[in-house]
Amino acid sequence: MTTPRTLCADLSSATPGQTVRLQGWVHRRRELAALTFLVVRDRTGLAQVVVKDVDLAVPPEETAVTVTGLATANPQAPGGIEVTSPVIEALGDPADTPPVELWRPTLTAGLPTLLDQAATTWRHPAQRAKWELAAASLQGFRSTLDATGFTEVHSPKLVESATESGANVFEVDYFGRKAYLAQSPQFYKQVLVGVFERVYEVGPVFRAEPHDTVRHLAQYTSLDVELGFIEDHREVVACLRDVVAGMVAAIHERAASAVERLAIDVPVVPEEFPVLHFREALEIAGAPADEPDLAPAHERALGAWAKEEHGSDFVVVEGYPTANRAFYSHPDPEDPHWSRSFDLIFRGTELVSGAQRLHRYDDYVATLAERGYPLEPYASYVDAFRRGIPPHGGFAIGLERWTSRLTGSANVREVTLFPRDLHRLAP
Repeated sequence: MTTPRTLCADLSSATPGQTVRLQGWVHRRRELAALTFLVVRDRTGLAQVVVKDVDLAVPPEETAVTVTGLATANPQAPGGIEVTSPVIEALGDPADTPPVELWRPTLTAGLPTLLDQAATTWRHPAQRAKWELAAASLQGFRSTLDATGFTEVHSPKLVESATESGANVFEVDYFGRKAYLAQSPQFYKQVLVGVFERVYEVGPVFRAEPHDTVRHLAQYTSLDVELGFIEDHREVVACLRDVVAGMVAAIHERAASAVERLAIDVPVVPEEFPVLHFREALEIAGAPADEPDLAPAHERALGAWAKEEHGSDFVVVEGYPTANRAFYSHPDPEDPHWSRSFDLIFRGTELVSGAQRLHRYDDYVATLAERGYPLEPYASYVDAFRRGIPPHGGFAIGLERWTSRLTGSANVREVTLFPRDLHRLAP
């Protein structure tokens, strides 16, 4: 009968003298005169194996192995237990020497090497921890919304019209006619409010914007939310606050070891986000009163203000000029110059955009005409508003940007498994 597998993190619970079976990768091999220390790595951590048999072949680092041996008490071993008298079975060919030394506590390779060799460099415990934070955040996002009556949906990523915004789009050949990669699920999640009332989606979005900055990607993961039967955008902000709190709670629950490995400061989510009107935000940031949007320097200034005045890593800016937001943004009824839209700034960087949306057919027709947009490319979308779409609003969170701010990464590519940008299509 095969001995059940013991995960490295569970080895400390083994009884001394018990037979255990580890499976993982050779993390490090240290050969001394009389013995060899072997460190095995699996998805949960590291375990030490002591090899005294000089004739026993120890595979090279990064070879996948099974190690069967005796649990032995040793206060200096991880968790106080190591494996002795091992039998080592390689589960494949001996691994080639990795491009970086994964056993070192930190990776010193430059970003191009990390990205070019991503299939290997993501194995490093500190590197892998970044995605563990992202994965926990995804779980918290979903569970928070599931608990409050939302339905997860999935929208097409191939669309016939490049209509969502002024951003550039990727054109593809769709059986001999033009199609485009979707810039967001915006139109679909709005019309699905008319079906499910509350919807969310986790999926890729594509932006063919020729930006080559530390915060932009050509493909990223968007966490989209839309909810119906709202009074105004403040209900959307309240939903966003609960979602962010759920993501943070899931990090503490599911990725505590990743937090420890990276020594990061997980934010505390306040009961309510501090809120500024766009006009106030411009004053605080020292920007001209006629500025149409916030620049990165303004966002950093607002982040510093929120920390100093409210002790918060978060601040919401609402009321952006209607003319400078997406055409489906709802104007403020009291002063249509300003919109019922908002951004959430997290640690000095815009993380979320959201708004209450228009929900009447005639308003869409009028707004498109005012902006000089033809109705035809939007017809199937706008037509849905003739059949009873309730007042609604929503937001979208960029997963990679969220994770980069959590970890303090200088470049969003550091937390993206296989980034796609202006230059990179592989690996």
